Amino acid sequence: MGRRMRKENSEFKTAFVSEAGSFLKNRDFYGCVELEDWACYVIADGLDTDMEVNSAQITVQTILESFLEKPTMSKRRLTEYIKIAHEWLQYESRRVRLKAGFVIVVTDYTRMVWASAGHSRLYHFRGNRLALKSKDHSVAAQLAAEGQIAEDRVDQHDERGNLNEYAGKPGMVKPYVSDKIKLADGDVLVLCTPGLWEGVQDAEMIDAVEGANDPQALADTLEEVMLSKQRSRIENYSAAAIYVNKIFHEEPKNRKKWIKRISIMLVMLLIFGGAGIFYAVKSAAKKAELVVDMLQYEQNADQYVKEQEYAKAVSDYSLARNNSIKVKDPVHKKLLTSKMAAAQTLVDGEAHLKEGDIPKATASYTKALELSESYNMFNREVIQERLEQMTTFQQVQDWITEGDLKLQNGDYSGAIILYKRARTAATETAYKEALKEVATKLETAETKRADIKRQSRQLQADTLEQKGDRFNEAGDYSGAMDAYASAQEIYQEIDMLERVLAMERKINKLDEKLNPPVPAVDLTQDAAGLGTTDTSGLNSDWTGNAGGMSAGNSVGSTSSTGNSSSAGSGAADASGSGSSSGKTTSNASINSASKAKGSTDTEANEQEETEGGDS
Repeated sequence: MGRRMRKENSEFKTAFVSEAGSFLKNRDFYGCVELEDWACYVIADGLDTDMEVNSAQITVQTILESFLEKPTMSKRRLTEYIKIAHEWLQYESRRVRLKAGFVIVVTDYTRMVWASAGHSRLYHFRGNRLALKSKDHSVAAQLAAEGQIAEDRVDQHDERGNLNEYAGKPGMVKPYVSDKIKLADGDVLVLCTPGLWEGVQDAEMIDAVEGANDPQALADTLEEVMLSKQRSRIENYSAAAIYVNKIFHEEPKNRKKWIKRISIMLVMLLIFGGAGIFYAVKSAAKKAELVVDMLQYEQNADQYVKEQEYAKAVSDYSLARNNSIKVKDPVHKKLLTSKMAAAQTLVDGEAHLKEGDIPKATASYTKALELSESYNMFNREVIQERLEQMTTFQQVQDWITEGDLKLQNGDYSGAIILYKRARTAATETAYKEALKEVATKLETAETKRADIKRQSRQLQADTLEQKGDRFNEAGDYSGAMDAYASAQEIYQEIDMLERVLAMERKINKLDEKLNPPVPAVDLTQDAAGLGTTDTSGLNSDWTGNAGGMSAGNSVGSTSSTGNSSSAGSGAADASGSGSSSGKTTSNASINSASKAKGSTDTEANEQEETEGGDS
């Protein structure tokens, strides 16, 4: 019987879509090869700005060329193929540094292995459910892994494009390469670049898988969903859909060997006859199958320990131990029990740490260090470092507890100081559980302190306002003005805008009292009065008005703007007083006028006496 061809006895259907979006050039690239026993699918997105060289195309083609030379699902080989593409990009980086993110899927039509560096993704659907989504090599994904942000925030986080790993980076690239994953009939794989998955949520992708009957329909639907968001800028986007309608079904190699051996033994038994012997041989075959599984479980568990996946290790050690009991193998039973106990103490230590029970976590790590001494798959240096961290973790917990007491007693500043100490120590030692806790407590303490400070400042402002009111009632307007201004400044500081406006109104009223308005001046009347001389009295004197005058006495007066007067007896003695803007009459003029008037009056008197004598 000839060897069955894997590709002919399986059914893998593929389709893809790749567009430039809002740009002139598409820097994404997708390629695949499907051989008789192997298939390789690669999608990449260019991360640089070189307009002449397509870094994504170089990456995909280099990986596929290496794969064609030596098709494999080996982790070591795939890592080597990625390294070749990485070094080729470094070599071609003449104008700018060429960079590309990628995801690879390799399958033998029964199982698959995937690898990635960057933030192109693989989605694996089984039974219309999302069974696997690859992790990005980005700062956002790292924050999610550390518990600082939620997993569902990675796709929209500002740091989602800030990558730690990608082909073409300075130095060595460290891609993630998965273990072998068993495929099943009806599985759907989607490889896509960030230009697509940023516009399609996981739930929308699941709906698209449910509604599509073939890979082309799925690729088109994903494109439609992404474009329906109507983003102002659309990045290059690509998606490849792989429908695993039927996998290649094969018997495990070890199982084939045992079946062949059992068949030979059965022939021998039939020759010699004996149903009892046949039953014994059948039991032996079953036992051999259990032993094979036991050893495989143990090997898987040892690998999980090396990867520090202790919970998975405990599970496989337990399965292996169960088989050792079934086949009555006390040696392996004891060995597997001991390994499982060591791994379980490490699982317990992490669980106690998450609960904040540092003493129990310390006890678990101490015990794990003792139990793992005989087994080189356990990294004892890592366990020792974890144990040493417990001292710092305990100090962090003590600071948090002390901060809680201060918070309860209203000493918010003291609580904040302790929480910040705890946060710093937790950050330095990667104490993720404490970081989450202390962040919440610190926010609470700072909020309460801010509220107290605001209330205190409001009380100060209210007191100043009342003080200003008292000064105002007492007529001390300057003091009231200062008090209102100080109160207004505090209200402004604590965002009490209504009180700020109230202070402004009070200050304006005080300003009117301190600086009353000046009445308007009639400039026309002032101008007419300036330089005008009242000569009515003088005219009377010149016409000989002698009222109140006696012989030998003369009285004269003159009046100008303001007042001006002169009086004399025979001789002229003048004095004047005046007030007028623009007055030009001088003392000399006044004296001259007075003298003239006195002389005239004397002559008039002499004439009257002569006329009297004549009569």
